[in-house]
Amino acid sequence: MAAPRASLHLVAPVWNLGTSGIRGLSSAVTPEGNQRKGRMLLQLLTDRFYDVEALREYLFQRSFTGIKNQYGPYVAGAYFVLKQGGAVKFQGKEWIRSTEHGYSPLQLLNFQAVPIEAVDASDCAINYEGLDHLLALKELQSLLLQRCPHVDDWCLSRLHQLANSLQELSLAGCPRISERGLACLHHLQNLRRLDISDLPAVSNPGLIQILVEEMLPKCEVLGADWAQGLKSGPQEQSRDTASPIPT
Repeated sequence: MAAPRASLHLVAPVWNLGTSGIRGLSSAVTPEGNQRKGRMLLQLLTDRFYDVEALREYLFQRSFTGIKNQYGPYVAGAYFVLKQGGAVKFQGKEWIRSTEHGYSPLQLLNFQAVPIEAVDASDCAINYEGLDHLLALKELQSLLLQRCPHVDDWCLSRLHQLANSLQELSLAGCPRISERGLACLHHLQNLRRLDISDLPAVSNPGLIQILVEEMLPKCEVLGADWAQGLKSGPQEQSRDTASPIPT
């Protein structure tokens, strides 16, 4: 029964959940006790994680937190984006793009003190929690989130943390972004270019683009044709404009 015991030694440091039960599973046990503690481990994981995807996401985020603590936010942010299949640009450097072999944090140590100025995370599976690694990049000027399936209104509500630096933002093709999320962008007064084209959850793209342009007067807003989605009848127009973007 040595193999199960060895695996428990590996598990215990990873799930440091503040419980004595899981740390105790790595101690020497009899075969019967090993089976019992194995069931305890499975029950503990089942209670904490509803499915395999949630468990995978927990381990994924935890590993990057360790990298950030050891190597700093720039290396951790770059490694996170590259691991997702995206690309990063450090200040004064060329774009670094993901490869089939991936990147090790050690390969990025030369950039430990170099801020990241641009991130291309198009088509990446970045979610609300994963956004932490980008929000730590306080010099970030350009953020491309095109066609990201998990970027939603809650994610946009957090982008105010980049208000001092962010100048370009692309949300084109993100299926979960609605009018409510776009309303949160009023904090980003330094934006100079915003792409909100092809947002299927936005019901009236022409009207929304006009309102976003008023909200960000110094920003070039790319999206739908100005008349797309606008109703022709005055009755329809008044009904649409009676419900502005929530703030």
